[in-house]
Amino acid sequence: MLPTVLVTGISGYIGLYVAQQLLQEGYTVKGSVRSQAKAQEVRDTLVKAQVNIDQLTIVELNLRLDAGWEEAMHGCEYVMHVASPYEIANPKTEDEMIVPALAGTLRVLQAAQKARVKRVVLTSSIVAMMGGMKTGKFGPSDWTDPESSQINTYTKSKTLAEKAAWDFIAHQGPDTSMELVTVNPGSVVGPPLGSVITGQSMAMLEQMLRGKLPMLPNISIPLVDVRDVAHLHVLAMSADNVVGKRIIAAAAKANSFIEIAQILKDNGYKGPSTRRAPNFLLRFMALFDREAKGMVGMLDTHVSADTTETLDLLTWHPRPLQSSVLDSALVVSALIKKA
Repeated sequence: MLPTVLVTGISGYIGLYVAQQLLQEGYTVKGSVRSQAKAQEVRDTLVKAQVNIDQLTIVELNLRLDAGWEEAMHGCEYVMHVASPYEIANPKTEDEMIVPALAGTLRVLQAAQKARVKRVVLTSSIVAMMGGMKTGKFGPSDWTDPESSQINTYTKSKTLAEKAAWDFIAHQGPDTSMELVTVNPGSVVGPPLGSVITGQSMAMLEQMLRGKLPMLPNISIPLVDVRDVAHLHVLAMSADNVVGKRIIAAAAKANSFIEIAQILKDNGYKGPSTRRAPNFLLRFMALFDREAKGMVGMLDTHVSADTTETLDLLTWHPRPLQSSVLDSALVVSALIKKA
């Protein structure tokens, strides 16, 4: 029998696909959720996706609390730490996002180390590499300055959490040798596995399809399909050549929300607009709108990714953007009609 894997945030956009791929490959999976209501939702979603859940158990855990983490990891060879708050909007206070991201990551690592977990795969983000950049190319050796005035709270939270994780591994005691790999996705697109739209990109796509985004921000960053992100997590979990690596999960080329809207329009969708929002308008809106404020630092960003190492280490190639967008639109449109 294949090893047992703990997947934190199993009910989320990425977490569900990670669980699906692990179970289909024969792994035993423990999934963490914040409430038992989510547990049944996860089971129902995976069954509907024709996944055998006989080797799935779900436990209730909270990134803000110590209770249950070490116990949940007993018998686990691997931990996929996928859970983390994700939204563009700046919260009312930084701690709302930073505390569960930073303290939660350390809580997971500490429990994993005590439980003698072999390897932790941490879901980070390209924003921990390219935050504050406007042009150029970033790679696995690049780090965002968490004190930069040009980044939003989400970017700061992901940067601090990943830095803390690497620092934790660097200061392990002589009798411990837990491994760490980070997967750093670009902006994630692709069809949600369940009936709940949880990803920020999918939330924006839903608004596009409903015709509720008359203008789009001038932002271009590398994108990635959620199914590819999950696949890279599974590859990074057991590959021998990725220990200590930061794996960029994204296409090398930058794409914009306007390009996504154009793909939708070209394929018969009536709701999306391809009009570019003037920067001054978003800056004005940022005075009273938290989501606009979260986007201001990324205006006029057009950066590409050096994915050479990802391609060399894991022999992976991203899905075409058009395929990801149209697959997403098909599912999201059906969910809108049901609502």
